[in-house]
Amino acid sequence: MIEILTTGVPNTVQDLGRPGHLSLGISHGGAMDKQALAIANLMLGNDRSAAGLEIALYPFRLKSHVDTALAVTGADCPISISDRRYPSWWATSIRAGETLLVEAPRAGARSYIAFAGGLDLPPVMGSRATDAKAGFGGLAGRGLARGDRLRLNTAMCPLPPAGLGVALEERQVTGSTTASPVELRVLPAAEFDAFTAQAQVAFTSSEWKITSDANRMGYRLSGETLSLISPLELLSHGIVPGTVQVPPSGQPIIQLADANTCGGYPKIATVIEADLWRLAQAPVGGRLRFVPVSIEAATQALRAARQQLDAFVPARNISAGGLRSG
Repeated sequence: MIEILTTGVPNTVQDLGRPGHLSLGISHGGAMDKQALAIANLMLGNDRSAAGLEIALYPFRLKSHVDTALAVTGADCPISISDRRYPSWWATSIRAGETLLVEAPRAGARSYIAFAGGLDLPPVMGSRATDAKAGFGGLAGRGLARGDRLRLNTAMCPLPPAGLGVALEERQVTGSTTASPVELRVLPAAEFDAFTAQAQVAFTSSEWKITSDANRMGYRLSGETLSLISPLELLSHGIVPGTVQVPPSGQPIIQLADANTCGGYPKIATVIEADLWRLAQAPVGGRLRFVPVSIEAATQALRAARQQLDAFVPARNISAGGLRSG
C-alpha cells in the first residue's frame, strides 16, 4: 500500500485509457504521455497498461507501507527516496516506511510513477484511468488527495541493486520548456480548406503559445488570428485527441486525452498520434510550432513508436547490465 502525503487535484490515477466508447460520449482518457507510462511499467516487468500515477502538480510525495519497486518517467524532475537521489527515467526499490519525493520539473510537465504489479483498483469499462469530467475510474473518479491510500498488486521485480534507467534520444532533444518551441507534426483536418490562405500559412509558419487555459481536456493557444473564408455552421462531429479546432475567436484549441467526444468548431489540423506525448510535456507558457506531414509519414512515425515499445526488454529478463531499447 502507498499513502499520498503531498499532492494536488490535477494528479490522478491513469493507465493507457479506455478506447472504444466514443459512441457513448466517453473520452479515450488515460495518460497524457502514454509512452512515458508504458515504459515505466515495462521497466518493472508490468503489463504496459498497468495503472500508475500521473503527476502534473509539484512537489509530490508518497509513503510506501510495503517493500516494493517503482519507476518514475516523463518530465525531468529531481527525485529522491529518503536521502537517496535519482535521475528521472529510473526504476528502483523502495522500502516500507520510506518516502518518495518528486520535485518540480527542470524540463517537461508531467511525471509518471509506476509500481511493481500496478495499482490495485477496480476497472471501469475496461480501464482504471481517472475520468474526472465524468466522475469515474481511478480513485472514485477524482484527483489524488492527502491521506489517500492505494493498494498495490503483488509482484516480484528483481532490479539490480542500484536500480536501472532508460535514455531515449528524442526525450533529450525535444523543446519541452518555454525556451524553444515544441515541433508538432500535423495532418490537415476536414475544414482546412475552409480557412483563408493567410490563415493556412500562419498556422504552420507562426509560433503558438500555450495559455493558462490548459488541462487534460485541451490546450487553448494564443497567436495569430485564424480566419475562415466565410462563416461556417457545422453540426457537432466526432473529435479525437490531437484535433485542432478553431472557435470564433480565431485562437486554436488542441483537444487532448479527456476531450469531449464531439464538437462543432471547424477543424484546421490534427496532431499526429506519435507526437501527442510532446504536447503532454509542454508546459503552460510553452511555445509550439506545427509542421505539416503526409499520411505516410504520420503512419511511419506511429509504427516506429510502437516498435520502440515492443523492443523494450521486460524487467524480469534484465541482468545487471540494465534496460535497453531498440
